[in-house]
Amino acid sequence: MKDYACYLFDLDGTLIDTAELIYQCFKYSCRMFGNSEVGRDAVIRHIGLPLRRQLEVHLGPLTDGRAEEIMGAHMEYQLSIYKRYLRAFPTVAEGLAALKRRGKKLGVVTSRRQRTLHLYLGETGLEDSFDVFVSPEMTLRHKPDPEPVLKALELLNCPRGQALLVGDSGFDIECGANAGVDTAFVSWSHTPESSLAIRPTQVIDDVRSLAAAGGQR
Repeated sequence: MKDYACYLFDLDGTLIDTAELIYQCFKYSCRMFGNSEVGRDAVIRHIGLPLRRQLEVHLGPLTDGRAEEIMGAHMEYQLSIYKRYLRAFPTVAEGLAALKRRGKKLGVVTSRRQRTLHLYLGETGLEDSFDVFVSPEMTLRHKPDPEPVLKALELLNCPRGQALLVGDSGFDIECGANAGVDTAFVSWSHTPESSLAIRPTQVIDDVRSLAAAGGQR
């Protein structure tokens, strides 16, 4: 078990449960713009990618103009229904508070854009826990590329060896590994641990365990 100076967290599926919300939005967009149905498992499997890339998985290649049109409608629909589904996972608020009491630097590294990133963190009461927020608008490349994690480390002035990335998807674990930081996979993920292409440094069942000793290996 290891203690770290900085803890970086994915958002969707790690800090807040948005799986059903995301599925409902893709069901809407595929019906509206593709006249097609999409399965829940297919949507969940691609959570963690930027929105345009997720849309192209289900709708095929999009021109820039078409992508902007669909993303706008998709997010407007999400904003109309999010309060029905949004919640923080158990132990998250308590775990983040414990890390802050210990003087740790905390960051969010997410594929969610700034608009809903801050809205959803505020809605769940988690926003004030974090020192930095890295979203797709801030990097040229996205998960699983290492750039988002490296950007967070730059903003926090944190060496790679002193940071842990916590996530729920293979995109998160690969991003952290590519950046040269330790990783923690959350046991409440919809992604089976056995399906990960890269093994995480550790698996956690409770965010509070990070404040105790850096989690369990």
